[in-house]
Order: sequence, then structure tokens, then C-alpha cells
Amino acid sequence: MPRSSATSHELARIELLAGLPGETIATLAKRMDRQEVAPGTAIMYEGEPGDRFYVVFAGMLSVSQRDRGNVGVLRPGDYFGEVALAMGVPRTATVTAITPAVVASCDRETFDELVRPVFAQD
Repeated sequence: MPRSSATSHELARIELLAGLPGETIATLAKRMDRQEVAPGTAIMYEGEPGDRFYVVFAGMLSVSQRDRGNVGVLRPGDYFGEVALAMGVPRTATVTAITPAVVASCDRETFDELVRPVFAQD
């Protein structure tokens, strides 16, 4: 049966999160929801309110914007959804699976508590 949460090992391989203390990564892993995504499935849409932060464990995802078309590809180790959460703005892009993909996500409360401080350090 597939895991329903992320693992500390998986999260430690995400460059953004790699510097977090082990205890923080373990807490974050427990609070993240794992999701398998079929090709062609949109995970989030530009303009929607942002309520989750995502990391990519497997597969490739397309990032597109209405005015600019395809603006990039996300691969394992990448993350998305932080702009809407950190800046309090609607989603700035649509993210769609190109290949079968596995992502994990957390809610705004978990992001604010455990992930947002990483952005403040940059």
C-alpha cells in the first residue's frame, strides 16, 4: 500500500529543506500528504487562492501562465506553491503533470510554521 505521508529521507533530498534540523524534517514529513498524479492532471491553477505548498518526488510537471505559456518544468527535488502562501497572492501559475508524478504537500499552517522560516534565511 502506498504511503500517505512523506518520509524524512525524501524531504532531506529537497535542497530547500535539506538544511532543516532532523526533528523539523520529521515533523514536516508526518504533516505532508503524498499524492500520485496522472499525466495531464493539473495540481493547481493560476489565479486560484493558494492553500498548499508542494514538493516533487518523482516525474515531471509543466509550469504555465496564461500570458506567457509554458514557463518551465519541475523535476524531482523541486518545489512549488510557495509564492501564493508567502506573499498572500493568488496562484501565479498552473502546474500540470507531464509524466506520472508523485508530489507531497502541506497546508498553510504547516508551511508557515516549518517551511516559511527557510525563505526568511535567504
